[in-house]
Amino acid sequence: MLQRYDERNADVLYWVNGELVHRSRPGLSPFDSVVQGGDAVWEGLRLYRGAIFGLTEHLARLRRSALALGFAEIPGDEAIIAAIAATLRANEMTDGVHVRLTLTRGIKVTSGMDPRLNQAGPTLIVLAEHKAPVYDTGGLALVTSSVRRPSPDVLDPKIHHNNLLNSILAKIEANAAGADDALMLDGRGFVAETNATHLFAVIGAGLVTPTTAACPEGITRQTVLDLAAVHGVPAVVRDVSLTEFYAADEVFCTGTMGEIAAVTTIDGRRIGDGEVGELTRRIAKIYQEHAATHGVRVLDV
Repeated sequence: MLQRYDERNADVLYWVNGELVHRSRPGLSPFDSVVQGGDAVWEGLRLYRGAIFGLTEHLARLRRSALALGFAEIPGDEAIIAAIAATLRANEMTDGVHVRLTLTRGIKVTSGMDPRLNQAGPTLIVLAEHKAPVYDTGGLALVTSSVRRPSPDVLDPKIHHNNLLNSILAKIEANAAGADDALMLDGRGFVAETNATHLFAVIGAGLVTPTTAACPEGITRQTVLDLAAVHGVPAVVRDVSLTEFYAADEVFCTGTMGEIAAVTTIDGRRIGDGEVGELTRRIAKIYQEHAATHGVRVLDV
Protein backbone atom coordinates (compact mmCIF):
# COMPACT_ATOMS: atom_id res chain seq x y z
CA MET A 1 0.00 0.00 0.00
CA LEU A 2 1.38 3.36 -1.04
CA GLN A 3 -0.41 6.55 -0.07
CA ARG A 4 -1.48 8.69 -2.99
CA TYR A 5 -0.28 12.26 -3.41
CA ASP A 6 -3.08 14.83 -3.37
CA GLU A 7 -2.46 17.76 -5.72
CA ARG A 8 -4.30 20.06 -3.30
CA ASN A 9 -1.27 19.78 -1.03
CA ALA A 10 1.13 21.27 -3.59
CA ASP A 11 1.23 24.63 -1.82
CA VAL A 12 0.63 23.58 1.76
CA LEU A 13 1.87 25.96 4.46
CA TYR A 14 3.16 24.38 7.65
CA TRP A 15 3.65 25.97 11.07
CA VAL A 16 6.99 26.17 12.86
CA ASN A 17 6.94 28.14 16.12
CA GLY A 18 4.64 30.88 14.91
CA GLU A 19 5.78 31.08 11.28
CA LEU A 20 3.86 29.63 8.34
CA VAL A 21 6.28 28.17 5.80
CA HIS A 22 5.65 26.86 2.26
CA ARG A 23 6.29 23.12 1.99
CA SER A 24 9.15 23.79 -0.46
CA ARG A 25 11.05 25.85 2.11
CA PRO A 26 13.05 24.43 5.01
CA GLY A 27 11.74 25.71 8.32
CA LEU A 28 13.61 23.49 10.75
CA SER A 29 17.14 24.00 12.08
CA PRO A 30 19.69 21.19 11.54
CA PHE A 31 20.42 21.65 15.25
CA ASP A 32 16.84 20.77 16.21
CA SER A 33 16.54 17.72 18.43
CA VAL A 34 14.22 15.92 16.04
CA VAL A 35 16.93 16.11 13.37
CA GLN A 36 19.75 15.27 15.77
CA GLY A 37 18.19 12.14 17.26
CA GLY A 38 14.45 11.84 16.74
CA ASP A 39 14.06 13.57 20.10
CA ALA A 40 10.45 14.65 19.76
CA VAL A 41 6.87 13.53 20.35
CA TRP A 42 3.99 13.57 17.89
CA GLU A 43 0.29 13.04 17.31
CA GLY A 44 -1.84 12.38 14.25
CA LEU A 45 -5.17 14.24 14.18
CA ARG A 46 -8.13 14.12 11.81
CA LEU A 47 -10.39 17.07 10.97
CA TYR A 48 -14.10 16.50 10.36
CA ARG A 49 -16.02 19.59 9.22
CA GLY A 50 -14.06 22.01 11.38
CA ALA A 51 -13.72 19.72 14.40
CA ILE A 52 -10.91 17.37 15.46
CA PHE A 53 -11.94 14.06 16.94
CA GLY A 54 -10.14 13.01 20.12
CA LEU A 55 -8.19 16.27 20.33
CA THR A 56 -8.23 16.38 24.14
CA GLU A 57 -6.97 12.80 24.35
CA HIS A 58 -4.28 13.36 21.74
CA LEU A 59 -2.96 16.47 23.47
CA ALA A 60 -2.95 14.64 26.81
CA ARG A 61 -0.86 11.85 25.28
CA LEU A 62 1.49 14.40 23.72
CA ARG A 63 1.96 16.03 27.12
CA ARG A 64 2.52 12.70 28.91
CA SER A 65 5.13 11.74 26.33
CA ALA A 66 6.95 15.08 26.58
CA LEU A 67 6.94 14.86 30.39
CA ALA A 68 8.37 11.34 30.24
CA LEU A 69 11.19 12.64 28.04
CA GLY A 70 11.87 15.45 30.45
CA PHE A 71 11.09 18.38 28.16
CA ALA A 72 11.88 21.60 30.00
CA GLU A 73 8.89 23.38 28.48
CA ILE A 74 5.60 22.18 27.01
CA PRO A 75 3.13 24.59 25.38
CA GLY A 76 -0.36 24.73 26.85
CA ASP A 77 -3.28 23.16 25.00
CA GLU A 78 -4.71 26.56 24.07
CA ALA A 79 -1.48 27.60 22.34
CA ILE A 80 -1.28 24.32 20.42
CA ILE A 81 -4.93 24.51 19.34
CA ALA A 82 -4.41 28.10 18.20
CA ALA A 83 -1.45 26.99 16.06
CA ILE A 84 -3.52 24.17 14.55
CA ALA A 85 -6.41 26.53 13.76
CA ALA A 86 -4.08 29.13 12.21
CA THR A 87 -2.51 26.48 10.00
CA LEU A 88 -5.88 25.16 8.85
CA ARG A 89 -7.17 28.66 8.10
CA ALA A 90 -4.03 29.57 6.16
CA ASN A 91 -4.54 26.48 3.99
CA GLU A 92 -8.31 26.97 3.73
CA MET A 93 -8.90 23.46 5.10
CA THR A 94 -12.16 22.49 6.77
CA ASP A 95 -12.75 18.75 6.22
CA GLY A 96 -11.03 15.54 5.18
CA VAL A 97 -7.72 16.70 6.63
CA HIS A 98 -4.97 14.88 8.51
CA VAL A 99 -2.77 16.93 10.86
CA ARG A 100 0.69 15.79 11.93
CA LEU A 101 1.51 17.55 15.19
CA THR A 102 5.15 17.42 16.36
CA LEU A 103 6.76 18.84 19.47
CA THR A 104 10.57 18.63 19.63
CA ARG A 105 12.84 19.32 22.58
CA GLY A 106 14.11 22.34 20.66
CA ILE A 107 17.36 23.62 19.21
CA LYS A 108 20.83 22.67 20.45
CA VAL A 109 23.78 25.04 20.71
CA THR A 110 25.99 22.34 19.18
CA SER A 111 25.51 18.81 17.88
CA GLY A 112 25.16 16.11 20.53
CA MET A 113 22.61 13.98 22.33
CA ASP A 114 22.86 15.65 25.75
CA PRO A 115 19.57 17.48 26.49
CA ARG A 116 21.56 20.13 28.35
CA LEU A 117 22.68 21.34 24.92
CA ASN A 118 19.09 22.38 24.24
CA GLN A 119 19.02 26.04 25.17
CA ALA A 120 16.10 27.09 22.95
CA GLY A 121 12.84 25.30 22.67
CA PRO A 122 10.60 23.52 22.35
CA THR A 123 9.77 23.54 18.62
CA LEU A 124 6.12 23.12 17.64
CA ILE A 125 5.40 21.91 14.10
CA VAL A 126 1.92 21.65 12.57
CA LEU A 127 1.64 19.92 9.19
CA ALA A 128 -1.87 19.69 7.73
CA GLU A 129 -2.70 17.84 4.51
CA HIS A 130 -5.80 17.05 2.54
CA LYS A 131 -5.91 13.31 3.17
CA ALA A 132 -8.76 10.83 3.18
CA PRO A 133 -8.38 7.61 5.22
CA VAL A 134 -5.37 5.96 3.64
CA TYR A 135 -6.26 2.25 3.63
CA ASP A 136 -8.09 0.25 0.97
CA THR A 137 -11.48 -0.57 2.49
CA GLY A 138 -11.62 -3.79 0.46
CA GLY A 139 -9.18 -5.58 2.75
CA LEU A 140 -5.49 -5.43 3.64
CA ALA A 141 -2.77 -8.06 3.39
CA LEU A 142 -0.33 -8.25 6.30
CA VAL A 143 2.92 -10.15 6.68
CA THR A 144 4.59 -10.86 10.03
CA SER A 145 7.83 -8.94 10.42
CA SER A 146 11.04 -10.26 11.95
CA VAL A 147 11.33 -6.87 13.70
CA ARG A 148 9.82 -6.98 17.21
CA ARG A 149 8.13 -4.24 19.16
CA PRO A 150 10.30 -3.33 22.16
CA SER A 151 9.04 -3.91 25.69
CA PRO A 152 8.99 -1.18 28.38
CA ASP A 153 12.38 -2.29 29.69
CA VAL A 154 13.88 -1.33 26.30
CA LEU A 155 11.75 1.67 25.31
CA ASP A 156 8.40 2.34 26.90
CA PRO A 157 5.76 2.34 24.13
CA LYS A 158 3.67 4.80 26.13
CA ILE A 159 6.14 7.48 24.97
CA HIS A 160 4.73 8.48 21.58
CA HIS A 161 8.14 9.46 20.21
CA ASN A 162 9.44 10.36 16.75
CA ASN A 163 12.09 7.68 16.49
CA LEU A 164 10.16 5.37 14.16
CA LEU A 165 12.99 3.19 12.79
CA ASN A 166 11.44 0.12 14.39
CA SER A 167 8.28 0.66 12.35
CA ILE A 168 10.16 1.66 9.20
CA LEU A 169 12.26 -1.52 9.23
CA ALA A 170 9.08 -3.58 9.57
CA LYS A 171 7.43 -1.64 6.73
CA ILE A 172 10.45 -2.32 4.49
CA GLU A 173 9.91 -6.05 5.06
CA ALA A 174 6.21 -5.70 4.23
CA ASN A 175 7.02 -3.83 1.03
CA ALA A 176 9.52 -6.52 -0.01
CA ALA A 177 6.87 -9.19 0.59
CA GLY A 178 4.25 -7.31 -1.44
CA ALA A 179 2.03 -6.80 1.61
CA ASP A 180 0.18 -3.65 2.64
CA ASP A 181 1.68 -3.46 6.15
CA ALA A 182 3.66 -5.50 8.65
CA LEU A 183 2.23 -7.34 11.62
CA MET A 184 4.62 -6.96 14.56
CA LEU A 185 5.06 -9.24 17.57
CA ASP A 186 6.27 -8.33 21.04
CA GLY A 187 9.39 -9.82 22.62
CA ARG A 188 7.41 -12.84 23.89
CA GLY A 189 5.93 -13.67 20.49
CA PHE A 190 2.42 -12.32 21.04
CA VAL A 191 0.85 -9.96 18.53
CA ALA A 192 1.51 -6.29 19.35
CA GLU A 193 0.20 -4.23 16.41
CA THR A 194 1.13 -3.40 12.81
CA ASN A 195 3.89 -0.98 11.88
CA ALA A 196 1.29 1.82 11.95
CA THR A 197 -2.00 0.66 13.50
CA HIS A 198 -3.60 -1.38 16.28
CA LEU A 199 -5.24 -4.72 15.58
CA PHE A 200 -8.53 -6.32 16.54
CA ALA A 201 -9.66 -9.90 15.92
CA VAL A 202 -13.28 -10.99 15.76
CA ILE A 203 -13.46 -14.32 17.57
CA GLY A 204 -16.94 -15.73 18.01
CA ALA A 205 -19.35 -12.85 18.60
CA GLY A 206 -16.85 -10.44 20.16
CA LEU A 207 -13.66 -8.48 19.76
CA VAL A 208 -10.21 -9.38 21.05
CA THR A 209 -7.29 -6.94 20.95
CA PRO A 210 -3.72 -7.17 22.27
CA THR A 211 -2.63 -5.33 25.38
CA THR A 212 -0.53 -2.18 25.05
CA ALA A 213 2.47 -3.76 26.78
CA ALA A 214 4.51 -3.32 23.59
CA CYS A 215 2.61 -0.69 21.62
CA PRO A 216 1.20 2.82 22.14
CA GLU A 217 -2.15 3.41 23.81
CA GLY A 218 -4.11 4.23 20.67
CA ILE A 219 -6.86 6.85 20.73
CA THR A 220 -8.81 5.12 17.96
CA ARG A 221 -8.27 1.72 19.62
CA GLN A 222 -9.72 2.99 22.90
CA THR A 223 -12.64 4.61 21.08
CA VAL A 224 -13.48 1.29 19.44
CA LEU A 225 -13.39 -0.43 22.85
CA ASP A 226 -15.64 2.27 24.32
CA LEU A 227 -18.11 2.13 21.42
CA ALA A 228 -18.19 -1.66 21.53
CA ALA A 229 -19.31 -1.48 25.17
CA VAL A 230 -22.05 1.03 24.32
CA HIS A 231 -23.34 -1.04 21.40
CA GLY A 232 -23.34 -4.39 23.16
CA VAL A 233 -20.33 -5.91 21.43
CA PRO A 234 -18.18 -7.98 23.84
CA ALA A 235 -14.53 -6.93 23.82
CA VAL A 236 -11.53 -8.40 25.61
CA VAL A 237 -8.00 -7.00 26.00
CA ARG A 238 -5.40 -9.75 26.49
CA ASP A 239 -2.33 -11.41 25.02
CA VAL A 240 -3.25 -12.75 21.58
CA SER A 241 -1.16 -15.24 19.63
CA LEU A 242 -0.51 -15.10 15.90
CA THR A 243 -2.34 -18.40 15.51
CA GLU A 244 -5.47 -16.83 16.97
CA PHE A 245 -5.32 -14.08 14.37
CA TYR A 246 -4.91 -16.65 11.59
CA ALA A 247 -8.02 -18.48 12.80
CA ALA A 248 -10.12 -15.36 13.56
CA ASP A 249 -13.48 -14.82 11.88
CA GLU A 250 -12.48 -11.26 11.00
CA VAL A 251 -9.52 -8.94 11.60
CA PHE A 252 -9.33 -5.16 11.33
CA CYS A 253 -6.89 -2.42 12.19
CA THR A 254 -7.50 0.99 13.75
CA GLY A 255 -5.77 4.35 13.58
CA THR A 256 -6.38 8.05 13.06
CA MET A 257 -4.91 8.12 9.56
CA GLY A 258 -6.81 5.08 8.31
CA GLU A 259 -9.81 4.90 10.69
CA ILE A 260 -11.09 1.28 10.54
CA ALA A 261 -9.77 -1.05 7.83
CA ALA A 262 -10.37 -4.76 7.34
CA VAL A 263 -7.50 -7.25 7.13
CA THR A 264 -8.29 -10.19 4.86
CA THR A 265 -4.89 -11.93 4.61
CA ILE A 266 -2.09 -12.54 7.12
CA ASP A 267 1.04 -14.40 6.03
CA GLY A 268 -0.85 -15.88 3.09
CA ARG A 269 -3.66 -17.18 5.31
CA ARG A 270 -7.13 -16.07 4.33
CA ILE A 271 -8.98 -14.53 7.27
CA GLY A 272 -12.54 -15.81 7.54
CA ASP A 273 -14.05 -15.90 4.07
CA GLY A 274 -11.48 -13.44 2.73
CA GLU A 275 -13.96 -10.57 2.58
CA VAL A 276 -14.68 -7.57 4.80
CA GLY A 277 -16.67 -9.02 7.68
CA GLU A 278 -20.08 -7.97 8.97
CA LEU A 279 -18.86 -6.87 12.41
CA THR A 280 -15.94 -4.97 10.87
CA ARG A 281 -18.38 -3.05 8.66
CA ARG A 282 -20.61 -2.35 11.65
CA ILE A 283 -17.74 -1.10 13.84
CA ALA A 284 -16.39 1.05 11.00
CA LYS A 285 -19.78 2.70 10.47
CA ILE A 286 -20.28 3.31 14.19
CA TYR A 287 -16.78 4.77 14.54
CA GLN A 288 -17.04 7.05 11.49
CA GLU A 289 -20.39 8.46 12.61
CA HIS A 290 -19.06 9.00 16.14
CA ALA A 291 -15.80 10.64 15.04
CA ALA A 292 -17.60 12.95 12.63
CA THR A 293 -19.97 14.23 15.32
CA HIS A 294 -17.93 14.26 18.54
CA GLY A 295 -14.90 16.37 17.74
CA VAL A 296 -13.50 19.48 19.38
CA ARG A 297 -14.36 22.45 17.18
CA VAL A 298 -11.31 24.42 16.05
CA LEU A 299 -12.87 26.24 13.07
CA ASP A 300 -16.20 27.92 12.42
CA VAL A 301 -17.53 26.30 9.26
